Amino acid sequence: MTDYGRGHGSEPWNPQDPLYGDQGWTAHQTQQGQVPYGGDPQQQYQHPLEPQHQDLQYQQPQYQQEYPAQYPQQQPQYAEQQAYAGQHAQGQQPLQQQPPQQQPLYEGQGWDGGHEQQYMAAVQTDPYAGADPYAQQSAGAYPGEAPDLYATPDAFPPPQPPNQRHLEPEPAEVEEPEESLLPADGEDDAEEPAAGGRRAGRGKGGKKKQQKKRSGTACLVAAVVILGVVGGGGYYGYGYLKDRFGAAEDFAGEGTEETVDVEIPKNAGLGQMGRILKEAGVVASAQAFVDAANANPKGKSIQPGIYPLKKKMSAAAAVALMIDPSKLAVITVPEGMRNADVYKAIDKKLGKPDGTTREIAQRESKNLGLPAWAASNPKVMDPLEGFLYPMRYDLKKDSTPESLLKQMVKNASDKYAELGVEAKAKELNLENPLQVITVASLVNAEGKNHDDFRKMAEVVYNRLKKTNDVTNQKLQFDSTYNYVKGQSEINFNLKEAQAFDHPYNTHFVKGLPPGPIDNPGLDALTATLNPDHGGWMFFVSVDGNKTTFTKTYDEHLKLVAEFQERQAQKKNGG
Repeated sequence: MTDYGRGHGSEPWNPQDPLYGDQGWTAHQTQQGQVPYGGDPQQQYQHPLEPQHQDLQYQQPQYQQEYPAQYPQQQPQYAEQQAYAGQHAQGQQPLQQQPPQQQPLYEGQGWDGGHEQQYMAAVQTDPYAGADPYAQQSAGAYPGEAPDLYATPDAFPPPQPPNQRHLEPEPAEVEEPEESLLPADGEDDAEEPAAGGRRAGRGKGGKKKQQKKRSGTACLVAAVVILGVVGGGGYYGYGYLKDRFGAAEDFAGEGTEETVDVEIPKNAGLGQMGRILKEAGVVASAQAFVDAANANPKGKSIQPGIYPLKKKMSAAAAVALMIDPSKLAVITVPEGMRNADVYKAIDKKLGKPDGTTREIAQRESKNLGLPAWAASNPKVMDPLEGFLYPMRYDLKKDSTPESLLKQMVKNASDKYAELGVEAKAKELNLENPLQVITVASLVNAEGKNHDDFRKMAEVVYNRLKKTNDVTNQKLQFDSTYNYVKGQSEINFNLKEAQAFDHPYNTHFVKGLPPGPIDNPGLDALTATLNPDHGGWMFFVSVDGNKTTFTKTYDEHLKLVAEFQERQAQKKNGG
């Protein structure tokens, strides 16, 4: 009996032996495939002279009937293979195969029941029985030999015999200074061969060193990520809190000498205005502009248009300038404004010498887009009168007097076509569409509001009737006399006005003047097209605010006397 199992001796393995039943060693030999019966690791042999053990789960009785007589001849081969396995486990060269020696089978010599039961249990509890059957294995050198699973590079070392097993203390860990958290160039995880020529695999020391390097790298990356997240979040958080709760950034003073034209579009809110001003360099922040506009009582009345503003203005200064209509780079034509005043406004806004726009209007009147019926009366003082449509016009850097006049004429022509003044002229017993615009200009000059406009239109139509024997078809409107004189006076000498011979002076001539006396707005136009039909013939504004209309001349005289008395009191300081 040897340390590696049954040898050539005749002594059986006594169950009382301390190493009896050590399946770690037996299992190793079983795993190596040293099965003594034909090389088939699944074959088990039951001695014909010994009883079968019922507690074994893996039995194949058919082999008991098929090979009982061959056991004596195969027993030496088994012993020889056992010796080969021991040599292979120690890394020695295998012995040359010797011809089998015949040994007599002595009665009573052979495996006893206990040893055989140990062998069978080792096969059943083989820890390597679940190995991957498809893994690449080396072919055995001898018949019946299974591949050596301990020969692969990544395998564990083969088990030692029971009497040579000693627990080796783990080597003490040596803390090595780490020169770098990252491996040097060319450094990898190569494994160094261990003693005995086999690869030791990843030893604890090397593995921990690699883990330290990788852990250090991971910590560095994690720290960088955390700092980035915390830093970025803190930056944006600070910006949010500053914008949300802190004072908005703002400039101080009235700005620099540099001026920029800023265009505010229609329907723009304060926030959008602030962003536009900030992009233009006028204010420091949009929020400062919004705050300043909300603090100003007129801050929400800022109109769209082009504003000439200085750079780096305080938000309050920008708001104060933008709520002043005179500072806006626009030209606003109010309802009822005369052309003479429109020309002056254009010259002033564009920085032109006085009279520049008037000269262009007179010279280029036929090239500005007037409708064909506009020049129906040769006595018209200004062909553009009544065709510079009242509204606001935004000025641009390339704006010129001619471009503005064209835009105003176009707007008026489009509006008149929309209202259908050509068709309405016949319904109202007027000679041409130009007279419709002329009536509207008179209504706009004499009335105060839309209700006044409708009654005023009724007065015009009634006085133009041929049946009018009270005024003899004279309109007698002070506005026409003032238009000729280029003034806007209420108190003037009536006798002088009645004696002043001029086609536009309705105190002197019958009927309508040759053309409009101003630029009527939409209210006056619609009222002209739809008069009151109340039979009104006279009107007077006693207090200068409210207009009173009457149907008879006697009622009118009473109102005129009241009006003159008021005017006398004003002269005397009463």
